[in-house]
Amino acid sequence: MSRWYQKIGPGTLIAAAFIGPGTVTICMLAGVKHGFDLLWAMVFSIVATIVLQEMAARIGLVTNKGLAEIIRNETTKPLLKFISAALILSAIVIGNAAYEAGNISGAILGVEAMHVDLNMNGFNLSSLLIGCIAFVLLYIGKYKIIERSLIFLVLILSLTFFIAAIATKPSIIEILKGIFIPSFPDDGTLTVMGIIGTTVVPYNLFLHASLVKEKWGGSAHLSDVRRDLYISIGLGGLVSIMIIIAASALHESGLSIVNALDMAVSLENVLGPAARYVIGLGLFAAGITSAITAPLAAAYVCTELLGLNNNLKSNAFRIIWMSILAIGVVFSSIGLKPIEVIKYAQLTNGILLPVIAGFLLWIVNKRSVMTHHRNSNWQNALGLLILAITIALGLKSILTVAAFI
Repeated sequence: MSRWYQKIGPGTLIAAAFIGPGTVTICMLAGVKHGFDLLWAMVFSIVATIVLQEMAARIGLVTNKGLAEIIRNETTKPLLKFISAALILSAIVIGNAAYEAGNISGAILGVEAMHVDLNMNGFNLSSLLIGCIAFVLLYIGKYKIIERSLIFLVLILSLTFFIAAIATKPSIIEILKGIFIPSFPDDGTLTVMGIIGTTVVPYNLFLHASLVKEKWGGSAHLSDVRRDLYISIGLGGLVSIMIIIAASALHESGLSIVNALDMAVSLENVLGPAARYVIGLGLFAAGITSAITAPLAAAYVCTELLGLNNNLKSNAFRIIWMSILAIGVVFSSIGLKPIEVIKYAQLTNGILLPVIAGFLLWIVNKRSVMTHHRNSNWQNALGLLILAITIALGLKSILTVAAFI
């Protein structure tokens, strides 16, 4: 068990990054609005995440460089270099700053669900507490401490939502139908894109490529990286599925569900008074994990694209993650309601994903970069299939949004 634990690492951080309040929110809304009908979209997202994250991790392991640094080095034409850098920076940095407010606000909802009130004269002290926890772990600058802390939080997260899903006594037949028989409800396109956008997160591709260098060195550890990835992402995806299953208990209830706190209250009819504590603890753990990984990812991307020192203890690295964390604390402290921002940020992530996936497929097939560790034919086939599906869904979601304008 000790040997197995030592080999679990960056994959858990990636799982921790995508199981945030945004994931809880979009999975909850999918279950409440559509029951088990969109479980297939989550399964597709898990497979796509494993395929693309494996490519990103392989790039980091073989080259000992981050994905952003590789893109900067391999993009030789000045105009293309500027456009790609601007696109990545705007998507990752601005997007992560918006997400950070949602991450901390989501953790606050978890605290409130457990009947803990830390408001003082209109100022929510919970945001400072959560911000301080994230600050201390990041400022210490030791990868192993961050890794072990997030593994512990992900285990709490997994346990709470497993309990919530099982307690609702779902129909196994209906679950299997939702997984293996794809359906597109009339108003489900944006929800499908939200599920993809919150699971196959573009910034995680950059984060994973950078983190494998902290844990392992060299392609000799490729089998360890893959094992870690399959276990961690598989567990993370299962948690997301459990959230949809738990929320499906409220399908056709007619209740107005806006956020996870509403779901906790509504599930009291199914789980009893413990519902608030189960959902609250899970949401708090989800908020903390993402509040740590979002600033970390932004710092890696910025320093690599700008050619700065990306050591966890370097001044440039710390200034970037501190800025992202500070934005999150301030906006969550003043009571900003991030739910709509989170949902549309996930939609934007889903639309941006084909662009980042295109960069990834280009790099992972370059002989000069990857030598004999380039993609195999079946890996390229899977990658191109995922790329085609995300492009099609992205176009459909754009048309759906345009129809409302």
